[in-house]
Amino acid sequence: MSPMRQQVPALVPGALSGRVVLLVGAAGGLGRAAALACGRAGATVVLLGRQVRALEDLYDELLAVGAPQPAIYPLNLEGATPRDYAVMAEALARDLGGVDGVAFTAARFDGLTPLELIEPELWLSQIQVNLSAPLLIVQALLPLLRQSADSAIVFVLDDPARVRRAHWGGYGVAKCALEGLFAILAEEHHEGPLRVHALLPAPMRTALRRLAYFGEHGEAQSEPTLAGAALAALLSPQAASLRGQVLDLRVPD
Repeated sequence: MSPMRQQVPALVPGALSGRVVLLVGAAGGLGRAAALACGRAGATVVLLGRQVRALEDLYDELLAVGAPQPAIYPLNLEGATPRDYAVMAEALARDLGGVDGVAFTAARFDGLTPLELIEPELWLSQIQVNLSAPLLIVQALLPLLRQSADSAIVFVLDDPARVRRAHWGGYGVAKCALEGLFAILAEEHHEGPLRVHALLPAPMRTALRRLAYFGEHGEAQSEPTLAGAALAALLSPQAASLRGQVLDLRVPD
């Protein structure tokens, strides 16, 4: 499915009011930006990640900007099992009444490495975090998402021309496969209350990019604020016209 360079839907005030949004990988650069954008738009944000201290700091930031009280759900995707995701879905239903959106901003990238040199354990971990976990979380949450009058799933992709190149390893393979996962899931939900979206950000000033381009001046890239706002917009009803599409935020060639 080809990315569509379209205008980002406007995130009107209160666009996510009354909605519960799960952000997987909330402590990262894009995750934090998306959490703040969702909170400012009125969502109850569930912060999922493995770094509890970072999640607690983000929790305080959300309260400081006047967002509804968020929730923290500590979970390490690297070792999580289908049962862990089932328990998570049960907790969302019990404590928050369900979920209206989920976005995947978590990523496992350990630097550029030739495939022949990747340790088997590292390969399995990269595939688990970047590909298997999103599918298993979607499977666990689909019954709750379908109960919402309007719900959304947002996958975050990476530049396909870049991650198909040498040395991108398990991260590159997983991101290529994630694009396929998105396309299949989008076709399976081409109508009904559940929308499936994908976001392709422009280069951002994040820890992941610093690992890949360690000699690059950080000021050359923008903060992930714009991508975070776009992700929040895709979770809102205003993004209905972008159903099943890749929203490409890169600068046109």
